[in-house]
Amino acid sequence: MWGLQRETSSMYKRTSSRDYSPMLDVEDSSGVLENEVNSELETTNPSWKCSLPHVLVATISSFLFGYHLGVVNEPLESISSDLGFSGDTLAEGLVVSVCLGGAFIGSLFSGGVADGLGRRRAFQLCALPMILGAFVSGVSNSLAVMLLGRFLVGTGMGLGPPVAALYVTEVSPAFVRGTYGSFIQIATCLGLMAALFIGIPVHNIPGWWRVCFWLSMIPAAVLALGMFLCAESPQWLFKQGKIAEAEAEFERLLGGSHVKTAMSELHKLDLDRTDEPDVVSISELLYGRHSRVVFIGSTLFALQQLSGINAVFYFSSTVFKSAGVPSDLGNIFVGVSNLLGSVIAMVLMDKVGRKLLLLWSFIGMAVAMALQVGATSSYLPHFSALCLSVGGTLVFVLTFALGAGPVPGLLLPEIFPSRIRAKAMAFCMSVHWVINFFVGLLFLRLLEQLGPRLLYSMFSTFCLMAVMFVKRNVIETKGKTLQEIEISLLAKP
Repeated sequence: MWGLQRETSSMYKRTSSRDYSPMLDVEDSSGVLENEVNSELETTNPSWKCSLPHVLVATISSFLFGYHLGVVNEPLESISSDLGFSGDTLAEGLVVSVCLGGAFIGSLFSGGVADGLGRRRAFQLCALPMILGAFVSGVSNSLAVMLLGRFLVGTGMGLGPPVAALYVTEVSPAFVRGTYGSFIQIATCLGLMAALFIGIPVHNIPGWWRVCFWLSMIPAAVLALGMFLCAESPQWLFKQGKIAEAEAEFERLLGGSHVKTAMSELHKLDLDRTDEPDVVSISELLYGRHSRVVFIGSTLFALQQLSGINAVFYFSSTVFKSAGVPSDLGNIFVGVSNLLGSVIAMVLMDKVGRKLLLLWSFIGMAVAMALQVGATSSYLPHFSALCLSVGGTLVFVLTFALGAGPVPGLLLPEIFPSRIRAKAMAFCMSVHWVINFFVGLLFLRLLEQLGPRLLYSMFSTFCLMAVMFVKRNVIETKGKTLQEIEISLLAKP
């Protein structure tokens, strides 16, 4: 199918790269009509069908991310029993959380890998530790081997999300970039739900937890092999000086009539950046020309984690059990709410915009946390308190998936200039994993010392802080090309 697209698009006579400089061409009168027709073609949206297969392959990494987040939830009891650490809560916690350490390491290197090897090879490199780690976890006969496998999987989990966000943003047409960006969140939800359903037989079939790990090797292999057929990011190729290859990939992704416009915008940005060094350092991200957008990105990811989403996910089973709902059914309710919110976000992302979805999302999350606070009141009847608690949990997950979950991963690659995009995403994802780790580490202790009412009030306050931060700092990127966004940001003082 992709080969056919390449053959069809090659009918378009590609203009040489020197013709893409942002200067007005002088044409004789016989070419006026032809230019007008070409201009009309370029102002129409490119076909979304050209880029869709490439985006779908890339989102397999997000499916794997979600799958490995949830793969040990159901089988953990069986794993601990078979490997001889049953009842050791520290060891069980390590099996669950060692992925976070690997993910942090992977995210640190994701920018250098994506810039040095390209987006496609970065995906393939992400798949390798996931395949190896899943195999090691499945054959493990001790806690140490299990932790090694989980750590290897974690490195792939840390490398995958930032590269997926980069790739989907760079290969998607502007008018569907928000919709395609939502595929990442939907794929993560599907991965979580797949892990839940695949883990159901674990209590009835001895050793089924090993199959749960081994099954994940299949989509990881599909990702690694599928990337051989996918387009490379034209922005990355252009940065490497591979102009003809960038043109060819634009032709595959957008269609022949849109190549000239896309290349012209890249050349204009290249002229604006002639005084900037090629190497991006940490000091430049923190103190340089683009430090403000890096600050916005890091703060968005920090507020996303400080909103309490992990606390809700970790303890949703407890909430449902107290209401008399089995944990399996409660997990399904949470998964469906997460998926429903992600689908709504996909539909609305390119209609109402990123900023409005973020505002709605954080406001809804603050209200949901307020419901959780109300559920702790001693003045409410027990049944009413349970309804508020369950309702608050589901509303929180739904509204999180509506904006705070999918938007930061889409918005940040849009507002980061192409020269720093990969390194800046790596930095922001590292902030994400650090905050994620500390929230998970301190939540139980804070819950014991502060109590649920005060702790949930703090989470609600962070959500309201996020509303104010988004309103003051986040720009709308709906319907704009990456080059248009970068030019508009460069024009600001």
